Amino acid sequence: MIHPNTSDKIAKIWLWLSALSIILVLLSILGYVFIMGAGSLSVSFILDMPTNNWREGGILPAIIGSLLVVIIALSFATPIGVGAAIYLTEFTKEGRLTKTVRIAADSLNAIPSIVFGLFGLAFFVFYLKDYTGGPSLLSAGLTLGFMILPTIIRTSDVAMRTVSFSEKMESYGLGATKLQTIKNIVLPEAFPGIITGIILGMGRAIGETAPIIFMVSLNPVIPKTIFGSGNTLTTQLYYLAMEGISMDVAFGTALTLITIILILNYSARKMNNYFSRNLRR
Repeated sequence: MIHPNTSDKIAKIWLWLSALSIILVLLSILGYVFIMGAGSLSVSFILDMPTNNWREGGILPAIIGSLLVVIIALSFATPIGVGAAIYLTEFTKEGRLTKTVRIAADSLNAIPSIVFGLFGLAFFVFYLKDYTGGPSLLSAGLTLGFMILPTIIRTSDVAMRTVSFSEKMESYGLGATKLQTIKNIVLPEAFPGIITGIILGMGRAIGETAPIIFMVSLNPVIPKTIFGSGNTLTTQLYYLAMEGISMDVAFGTALTLITIILILNYSARKMNNYFSRNLRR
């Protein structure tokens, strides 16, 4: 029979090894991309237009296109996702409806991204082409919005369910309405969890290729409107690597994409800390 102290030591060693393995894998990927792409990364690479069939020049149109698509996705998914979570936690009792919605959200999270792409192609590009412009940044953003919506719903739902029941009852006892309680108690307390869901959705949206490859093209111009076609970092990376156009530019694009994701995550977490402090005041 193994002594309890020995079991604890074995468990700790296994947990440490698991954590170190994840860190080493992450650092290996980041290090490889950095080594291969650092030579291409420069101010001109970020701010210039592509030339010579994307073999030279910069990636500015792809950066702008990626940011526009993510903004569209978050603008669509965040209010609907947070609103759905508020409805589930504050306006309905636990029952078949709430269970069905949560199961549906979990099921949508498990659907492959290419399926969302086919849905977006049929619904936004063909059926709603008079309103979305067909293959456009708007269609791509709305498709990504549908894809990240379940993540925002479930994370916001879990965050709101952790809010202290006694604090809500105290708010009602002081004469606050349900909306006032949600605004002053529920949302401030659940804000870190909501931001976490938004960060997860944002990271997934900016890094996806399959859902939007049908709606954007390798377009070497800065998009003038969201109703027109454009380019994103992921689709440009896909075309550059698959067609063998320029691996140097491809690794530079990959490094830029990773850097943007890290900056967005850091900025979102700083905003989370700032707003959490101020909302609770």
